[in-house]
Amino acid sequence: MKKIVAYKPLPDDVLAYLQEHLEVVQIDTSSRDTHDAFVAALRDADGAIGASVKIDSSMLEGATRLKALSTISVGFDNFDVADLTRRGILLANTPDVLTESTADTVFSLILATARRVVELADWVKAGHWQRSIGPDHFGVDVQGKTLGIVGLGRIGGAVARRAALGFNMQVLYTNRSANQAAEETYGARRVELSELLAVSDFVCLQVPLTPETHHLIGAAQLRAMKKSAILINASRGATVDEAALIDALQAGTIHGAGLDVFAHEPLAADSPLLKLNNVVALPHIGSATHETRHAMARCAAENLVAALAGTLTRNVVNRDVLGR
Repeated sequence: MKKIVAYKPLPDDVLAYLQEHLEVVQIDTSSRDTHDAFVAALRDADGAIGASVKIDSSMLEGATRLKALSTISVGFDNFDVADLTRRGILLANTPDVLTESTADTVFSLILATARRVVELADWVKAGHWQRSIGPDHFGVDVQGKTLGIVGLGRIGGAVARRAALGFNMQVLYTNRSANQAAEETYGARRVELSELLAVSDFVCLQVPLTPETHHLIGAAQLRAMKKSAILINASRGATVDEAALIDALQAGTIHGAGLDVFAHEPLAADSPLLKLNNVVALPHIGSATHETRHAMARCAAENLVAALAGTLTRNVVNRDVLGR
């Protein structure tokens, strides 16, 4: 029986499914000692399943049996994909099952920042609501505004649907290729990034982290946005120059930010972002619902079983490996 390493806790039924097909070694990677045990376990494993661990080439030295890695995520920036492809190791991800729950998170950030939900809820809990609120506590409308989506893939498309059909928003987008379905169904309009930044009331990042998207939004881009605009990032923290964002928020260059991701996670308790009332900060909860996380784990498990059986054709990040 082929052997795999599970480096993230799995639901009981998903673990049982894997154990029907494979020998499973479970590793806790939360401490340095167990991290070393994980690397050692990879050396005689055929596959691995997990998330939230950066796996670099040094960790794969000697892992000559390794044929497949299955990440319980849509993002794959924890892997050197080119190195995996050179080694003939297939990488699978879970792109479809988390689309809707992540889009819900994105829209919750839009609404929370616009209507100052977190700030005002804390204000009420602190006992400050003694009379009717005035303009100092007003928010801004969401309905009818312009939403600019940077990266109109699966999640971006789901956000566009919520915006156009639910909130009557005008949707602008940038993407490597045109998204005809979104244009026809939601009236989305493809523009250059410069135009999107200049006219959007909300700028939403939905791009993967690549060398091209690293610090895609920096000081110049923040200056190009409306002073009344809100930046939403639920993609990857490093797509934004965080120091430049802090400066822009402190200076009033932009109105606010809704953030589910950060340059370093967990976010440090002394981060200047946490001292700003115009920031809503979440602990990277994009797909974190009971239903979706279970579906992601099951999808990743099925990906791994199929990959090791040589039958996986979908959810493959590095398709070049399939022909080998």
